[in-house]
Amino acid sequence: MAATDAELVTRALGGSERAFREIVRRYERSIYGLIVRMIRDAPVAEDLAQETFLRAFTRLDTYDRRRPLAAWLFKIAHNLTVDALRRAQPATIPYEDAGAGGGAALVDSRSPTPEEAAAGRELARALEAAIAQLRPAYREVVLLQYREGLSQDEIAEITDLPLGTIKTYLHRARKELAVYLEAAGWAR
Repeated sequence: MAATDAELVTRALGGSERAFREIVRRYERSIYGLIVRMIRDAPVAEDLAQETFLRAFTRLDTYDRRRPLAAWLFKIAHNLTVDALRRAQPATIPYEDAGAGGGAALVDSRSPTPEEAAAGRELARALEAAIAQLRPAYREVVLLQYREGLSQDEIAEITDLPLGTIKTYLHRARKELAVYLEAAGWAR
């Protein structure tokens, strides 16, 4: 049976590098995925993800074990990403060019026909492009809720924003996404 996050933290605090490597293995994809979608620059996102785990390692003794480890790691990643966005204006992609660089964001679990699969890939690219057009604060809450599956309360804790602000950001982001997708030819 796999060790729980709390057990891994205890072992890591006891000096086990192996335990901390397991923490990194469990969360590196999610942390990197959030950062790269916020920053839109893979090399910078890699650096920030590494910095996230370095900070987590050096401050592991401050982790409150009553809270989920993922939320604590996302909080560190959030703070580093916001700092990076403040230091440099985020790169923007012209809306006309955004469709070329997406990734699969929504995949239907049933076996689609080739036409359905192609349409799904097109929608995923359009959705990724639309998410990229959101302002960073909206993009972050959308990714945290829909990509990482975090609750609005957890997002509020990670971002240090009131719950009402998170709800507002999500509502406005969904409206903006609908406009972007409609402009890209995806009718409501």
